[in-house]
Amino acid sequence: MATVKHALSENSPATDAAVEKRAARAGKGLAFPRHFTDGKKAPFDAVEWEKRVALIGNEKGVTIFRQEDVEVPKSWSQTATNIVASKYFHGKMGTPDRESSVRQLIGRVANTIVRWGEQGGYFTDAASRDAFRDELTHLLVEQKMAFNSPVWFNVGVQAKPQCSACFINSVRDDMGSIMDLAKTEGMLFKWGSGTGTNFSTLRGSKETLSGGGIASGPVSFMKGFDAFAGVIKSGGKTRRAAKMVILNVDHPDIVEFIECKMKEERKAHVLIEQGYDSSIDGDAYASIFFQNANHSVRVTDDFMRAVVEDKDWWTKNVHDGQPVDKLRARDLMMKIADSTWHCGDPGMQYDTTVNRWHTCKSTARINASNPCSEYMFLDDTACNLASLNLMKFVTTSGQFDVPAFKHAVDVTITAQEILVDNASYPTPRIAENSHNFRPLGLGYANLGALLMSMALPYDSQEGRDMAGAVTALMCGEAYAQSSRIAERKGAFPGYEVNREPMLDVIRMHREAMRGIQPWIATPRASSRIWRW
Repeated sequence: MATVKHALSENSPATDAAVEKRAARAGKGLAFPRHFTDGKKAPFDAVEWEKRVALIGNEKGVTIFRQEDVEVPKSWSQTATNIVASKYFHGKMGTPDRESSVRQLIGRVANTIVRWGEQGGYFTDAASRDAFRDELTHLLVEQKMAFNSPVWFNVGVQAKPQCSACFINSVRDDMGSIMDLAKTEGMLFKWGSGTGTNFSTLRGSKETLSGGGIASGPVSFMKGFDAFAGVIKSGGKTRRAAKMVILNVDHPDIVEFIECKMKEERKAHVLIEQGYDSSIDGDAYASIFFQNANHSVRVTDDFMRAVVEDKDWWTKNVHDGQPVDKLRARDLMMKIADSTWHCGDPGMQYDTTVNRWHTCKSTARINASNPCSEYMFLDDTACNLASLNLMKFVTTSGQFDVPAFKHAVDVTITAQEILVDNASYPTPRIAENSHNFRPLGLGYANLGALLMSMALPYDSQEGRDMAGAVTALMCGEAYAQSSRIAERKGAFPGYEVNREPMLDVIRMHREAMRGIQPWIATPRASSRIWRW
């Protein structure tokens, strides 16, 4: 993933002032050439359409969704048809407001983004606006690119829609903050987003409270958050809430955290053996905790060295930093591995490395990630995501189409940038940070298929070179387009305070390119992006 156009200091200007400052540069927009379209034939007219039945059933053969006469491009799979109709079509079934065509869905999203872009001064003239609209529509209808789900759910439906899928929320060690987090998460899940939080700020279960008594500990609160997430269907659809909960490896409750999900899994196995339904929505798993969140242990280089060197590791009180328990680092690592073997959790996040590659160190450190860990940034921030389908950029001769891919990156990053100031956010702090930090996440899908199409083994140096080259090409072009936008619209407000760390990370990207062997055209194109 390439995360671009990042952050701002804690003393950021008011949101409205930042937006007005950027809007003042209107008229200095971008020129968009055509690559996929010719301006004569509309993108929707360039594909063949047909009507299908969208149908989804469960493992018991019960129909859970059905919509007749769904219009889709003939090249789309039935799976894509089912997903789009069941998840993204707007309107109540059986009413005139219900969408029934991919034309309506893509038109709703693309036309809204173009209108916002024009109002924000992102296009030099009408020709660039029309080219951008056609190129964006082409990418979407041809399945070359897709936005994150909240864009499909909400854009063109609400005046200020929630557009980001990924949020990182902070929590303080007080009951008010804990309850505020529960409310924030509920609103995020309702509109189709996911959230991650590092709970290491909460005192351990053996620490005293200021008013007397002993703290409940973060794992106890995680049970409540997990249960709450389980009753909310993301985006008002049949999609589960997405959560990430994180605990630092030196937290006094780290052992309890590592083992909590595995212990719950054992309960589920006992229930299944007694005949309870083992499906994801069955009675067995519905009756245990921690089924709505991913768990991650946040580790440092110091801890990993302690594992390698077989040294002791101390946990520390949250409140006063005093040492609590002395553990063998290797034993702790084995507990992580054993629990993960049994139930898939916890994962690991490498705090030292993450913060080494942090573009905005002058603002604050990175403590957490979103549910899937592809977005790591400051607390109380949001990231709009989009994904490029690599197989759509393979030519008939089997070559990777570098110019087409770069142009798709330019269009996509610009569309995501336009979304930032026209979206809504669940808290004032996230709104302020989103307007001023402007984080965008761009990724890709179908890497495995791309390698297979080129007869490159997945676990080979050539395969790794290709993966690295495509990633570098995408990331470098995203940064380049971001800089073009900044040239015309102004840099994000936190750039000056974070100038050096951002340039350091860019230099690190450039240096990392040197390890990619230029045996095919794509690595060479990637190196040119980074001025190798």
